[in-house]
Amino acid sequence: MLNEIYSECEKKMQHSVEHMQRDFKTLRTGKVLVSVLDNVKIDYYGTPTPLDQVGSVIAADATTIVVNPWEKNLLSDIETAISAANIGVHPNNDGDLIKLFFPPMTVEQRKDSAKKMKGMGENAKISVRNDRKHSNDQVKKLEKDKEITVDESKAGQDAVQKITDKYSVIIDKILKDKEAEILKV
Repeated sequence: MLNEIYSECEKKMQHSVEHMQRDFKTLRTGKVLVSVLDNVKIDYYGTPTPLDQVGSVIAADATTIVVNPWEKNLLSDIETAISAANIGVHPNNDGDLIKLFFPPMTVEQRKDSAKKMKGMGENAKISVRNDRKHSNDQVKKLEKDKEITVDESKAGQDAVQKITDKYSVIIDKILKDKEAEILKV
């Protein structure tokens, strides 16, 4: 029973870390990544559709993203959706492609990205702490229902805390590495 709780706790905490890393992909670093467009959706025949499912999205170089829609009639919809997403650039529509030219990041923009990144990291830590509380509550319930002893309950809560500490260290390391990447000029 306790092993199932540990396994579920570990799985949830790993999911929190993965979610944080997915969120990081929306942040801008020194080199532009096509993932800054991940949250952009266009109305494709009445369905909100991710940009990469209606055309090719390519990073042409360190500061340029090119969007080549498979249907040319979508150009204006894509242009509107990118403008509405407020990603920091205006789309340039040449009738065939949409090009996004990202200027080099200023120090203020880098600090702002680092601040957003720390907020995402804090959300991940909160999620990990909530997972710890949930797992500890399950252990305490087993003790209350007399399925485990008080000593086993204490040992179980200690094991949950060790898992929590492990994921807190992982999150801190990822945050430190990502901050260095963002602030590097």
